[in-house]
Amino acid sequence: MPCTFKNTLRAATTSLWLIMLVALALRLGYMWQFQHIHPRQGVSVIPFLFESGNIAHSLATGHGFSSPFRVDTGPTAWMTPLFPLLLAGIFRLFGAYTFHAWAATVLLNITCCTLACIPIYFVGKRIGGIGLAAGAAWLWAIFPNAILLPVESMWDASISALLVATILWATLALPESQRLRNWCAYGLLWGVALIFNATLAGLFPFLAGWLVYRAHRQKRAWFKNTAAAVAIIILCCAPWTIRNYDVFHHFVPLRSVLGLQLWLGNNDQTQDIFRGDLHPIYNSAEREKYISMGEIAYMQQKQREAIAYMLSHPAREAHLITYRAISIWSGGTPYPLEDFLGTPSLRFRGVLAFNLAAALGALCGIIILFRECSQFAVPLAAFPLIYPWAYYLTLALPRYRLPIDPIVILLLAISIQHLAHLRKRSTAPPIDAKSHSPARRKRKKSHSHAVR
Repeated sequence: MPCTFKNTLRAATTSLWLIMLVALALRLGYMWQFQHIHPRQGVSVIPFLFESGNIAHSLATGHGFSSPFRVDTGPTAWMTPLFPLLLAGIFRLFGAYTFHAWAATVLLNITCCTLACIPIYFVGKRIGGIGLAAGAAWLWAIFPNAILLPVESMWDASISALLVATILWATLALPESQRLRNWCAYGLLWGVALIFNATLAGLFPFLAGWLVYRAHRQKRAWFKNTAAAVAIIILCCAPWTIRNYDVFHHFVPLRSVLGLQLWLGNNDQTQDIFRGDLHPIYNSAEREKYISMGEIAYMQQKQREAIAYMLSHPAREAHLITYRAISIWSGGTPYPLEDFLGTPSLRFRGVLAFNLAAALGALCGIIILFRECSQFAVPLAAFPLIYPWAYYLTLALPRYRLPIDPIVILLLAISIQHLAHLRKRSTAPPIDAKSHSPARRKRKKSHSHAVR
């Protein structure tokens, strides 16, 4: 009976369906709480009053992909098109700046974060078995960022988290396949991901390089498959790039906003915590400059100013990069210890502690994978080591890390599993070398026959 109960308990705790059900319930519960404690008019309007919502409103009202600042400023390439188009569709169905539009967007975010359990689970199973799979998925189910941000943030972060987890799943599975169809599907997955979140482009060379290396080691043909995947990615991005060139007469592959982001994070008024005072959406002088110069010229000027500041203030730049890195990994604050001790909010302390534990666990997980010479070390390490640099150099906001958090949580689970194995090994009873010697076993056998 105890054995049956143990097997039943193990089956329940490793059930992907149960994990996803709990993940969904936690997110829906927070959604209900959030709308219950905030005025309905507030949740209907305020979350959409940023660039993504403003562009979506412009699309929904027939003014095209334009106007990221709530006023008519003309065409924009502020962000890649899929998420604003998705929001615009929601606005058309449920009305712009309505409670139903907010609820539909939040439910979309929640669905994506819940579905992310699936690739996390199967990547964990491939790397370390069913225990790691369930552990990683459970950690994602209760991860505070993946509960709070889908409800509070009307950006592409939740969809990006699902896409990133799926990209990792596909990357680890692809070396086993020589089918051109599978490599084309991989390219399509990347193409869709980039049209949702352009920052992911920095990861592709590392994952593609790992795939080529694996194919080369296994003496498999790789050039045709890799070329096909890259061609599919280019075909996915080309319509948007062509549109940008047609509108701006300038080559803008995916986004135009890098110059502004670089300047906002690197000028003589930059603070350790980004407050948005100089952002054109809040600052009327900068907004007028943006309108008068045009988007491309404005972004180019801001990029020149930012680079000049960075080169002329190396000590200040090192300080800013350090504190932005701390903000990214602490969940949004450059002063985690002071804020942890100074806040009376238990929820804030819990979120901060979970984020710091996840960051430390991810670092330990990377070290473990490399020490064990795991074939999965490079693709897993690429996400937390490469992706955040776009934000170390510009701005650090809590939602920026969510796209790679599924991999961060997976690395945390690897660290916990490794620690459990070490503890199990240390508490195992010592082996008596004498009792396992051949002579000793022979004497035991003779004694056994004598007893019979």
